[in-house]
Amino acid sequence: MSHARHRSAPARPSAVPSSPPGHHAEPPMTYAANSRLRTLEQGRERNPSPQVIDALSHALHLDEDARAHLYRLAGAAPADRLSPRRIERVSPALRQLMDGYPNTPAFVMNRTLDLLAVNALAQALYSVFTPADNLARMTFLDPAGPTFHTDWNRAAQATVANLREATGFEPDNPRLRELVGTLTEHSADFARLWQSHTVRGKTQDAKHFLHPDVGPLTLTYQAFDVREAPGQQLVIYHAEPGSPSAHSLHLLGSLHATRRQDRSQHTADQPTQPGDPHR
Repeated sequence: MSHARHRSAPARPSAVPSSPPGHHAEPPMTYAANSRLRTLEQGRERNPSPQVIDALSHALHLDEDARAHLYRLAGAAPADRLSPRRIERVSPALRQLMDGYPNTPAFVMNRTLDLLAVNALAQALYSVFTPADNLARMTFLDPAGPTFHTDWNRAAQATVANLREATGFEPDNPRLRELVGTLTEHSADFARLWQSHTVRGKTQDAKHFLHPDVGPLTLTYQAFDVREAPGQQLVIYHAEPGSPSAHSLHLLGSLHATRRQDRSQHTADQPTQPGDPHR
């Protein structure tokens, strides 16, 4: 009596792709997140909510660059851009880089043109302002603004265009709303220019200044995005080598260094007061 040979039924394809030898299969949550990511990359899913995108980022353990890419794919704004005003810090490495430019002004600013950090020469350049805190406030509300900027109209237009660009990135930024409100209330020139809706980001351009210590300065600037801190930019001014502005910039640095040294010496010569925590 012959025995019939047993035949196994063909296996059905699994919904979860098989793993290579020696590898574990993806956990179901990770697999689902990867599948959702592929639908976004292929354009088969439109307008997911920020909550969904954040959940995908968390499930896939995405870093900041990958998370930003995911938001761009989805055509959405990261949730942290919609959060209340954040404390912005400049990394120690970036401060060290700025200080490595002793012969040229360098500073870090955010989208609302707040000066977050300056090197010694940038501090000297902006010493005419009290305080040197925000480029827009310094241009429109500080009495030194119209004299410092020899082409004030051009500087004012560029400043407003920079802030207008910021509204596209962070329309709900409370700091931006506060700044625009203050400038609109106290400067008719700003209010008029704000209605023009001109948009322009900082990349490179020439600036013309008149500093009370060294006279006219013609400087070109370059602006670089700080990738580890989205919204921050490193701005570096430089003068044409061998030009009168280069000599004036060098003189400004020397004057500033001398004044700082004199102040330090004056402080050191002061008698120590009993109970003074700083001495």
